[in-house]
Amino acid sequence: MIKYRPKKLNEYVNQEEAKNILIDWLKRFPNTEKKAALLYGPPGIGKTTLVECLAREFGYELIEMNASDFRRSRDIDRVAIKSSDKLSLDGRKKIILMDEVDGIYEKIDAGAIDAILRLIEETKFPIIMTANDPWANQLRSLRENVLMIGLKKLGKREILEILRRICVAENIICKEDALEYIYNLSSGDLRSAINDLQAVAEGFGKVDLDLTKTILRRRDRELDPFETLRNIFGSKYAWQAKNAITNTSLDRDMLLEWLNENLPNQIQDPEDLWRAYENLAKATIYTSRIIRTGDWDLLSYAIDLMGPGIAFAIKNNEKDKWRWVKYSFPERIRELSKTKETREILNSIASIIGAREHISRLRAKTDVIPFLRIIFQHNTDLAAKMALSYGLTDHMIKILAGEKSSEILRKIKEYQTFIQKISHEKEREHEKREEKIEKEKKTKKEVKKEEKISGQTGLDKWWRR
Repeated sequence: MIKYRPKKLNEYVNQEEAKNILIDWLKRFPNTEKKAALLYGPPGIGKTTLVECLAREFGYELIEMNASDFRRSRDIDRVAIKSSDKLSLDGRKKIILMDEVDGIYEKIDAGAIDAILRLIEETKFPIIMTANDPWANQLRSLRENVLMIGLKKLGKREILEILRRICVAENIICKEDALEYIYNLSSGDLRSAINDLQAVAEGFGKVDLDLTKTILRRRDRELDPFETLRNIFGSKYAWQAKNAITNTSLDRDMLLEWLNENLPNQIQDPEDLWRAYENLAKATIYTSRIIRTGDWDLLSYAIDLMGPGIAFAIKNNEKDKWRWVKYSFPERIRELSKTKETREILNSIASIIGAREHISRLRAKTDVIPFLRIIFQHNTDLAAKMALSYGLTDHMIKILAGEKSSEILRKIKEYQTFIQKISHEKEREHEKREEKIEKEKKTKKEVKKEEKISGQTGLDKWWRR
């Protein structure tokens, strides 16, 4: 069924917005704000196919890497970075395609994300990445350095039309109810739908409902954040909302953040919104109790409140359940990611103080660092001396001193220059003393040698007599 994949851009349909954004970005490269693009969306919607069509249409050589190729930083250095500044053998430009970057795991694939960021910084050619879940934690630093382009899930009409076209081209008798059954199993995944059609057709030469139900089994598929929210809000029954939570790719805490951010976007009626937030707040209380007590029996209550509780909170204006809304990434998580570096630096300062003063890091953060901030912002001379004493870095000083950091850094340089001057003077004095001692030792040796020679000479004269 690979032969039915689009070969040209005009064959690649129903993704016009994403296609136009990507084409415009590629035409303007390298005069673009971002040197890399990230195509994201559910599996099977044609992210990789779009890049292949683009490379074929504009005459680029495609350098393709999948998740297994860039597990380690040296793999990226070996393949991608070496290809990022040289034209192909026939003089063509290149597109570097990194497929399924959300398959990278921070702990297992250490250094991979840093290597990709280095590649983005150094490349002379456009880099295009694909991901099913662009909001994965390991891609946090990557999202800030790429152009995010979302591809929408294909609808029922588009997928059925493609399946019908394949049936006609392959002279396969396909029943409409069987094709609809295949579509329902696929959950909008075109690749899965085509593979299922092939599985039934190859064995029997026809596709009807009985055969399809016998051969194919319903599959569970992870829902991305956007699908999860739509399924929760649009649920008619409690089991539908629970299924959305069970099959989501988000963990419980992240799902709470997504719901908290997007409730006001989806629900317009104030009373409905109040009910939804009330249930969300109760769900948060239950999840907190689970963490505090370890009683996982409470999880069912939390799921009921954040799933059916929110779905059934929409009573006054039921149109809100199915109203299309562009969901937003949780702002709180975004802000936490921005302040992550600051929090890590404060932890490092607390560790230094704790080791020096023999106190815990927590106590250093709560009892010492607040006073340290006051000193650094009001007494730059003392702050410079303390920074030298504790061995604080420039970043640490900037966090503690704020606007006064440049003055403190200047004084530190003055102190360092003064210390170096004294140190050089002491070294010179030490060298002079060493030279003097060495000279005295040498003089004594020469005197002894002369005395020995003169003594031996006198003895020889006496002996000869």
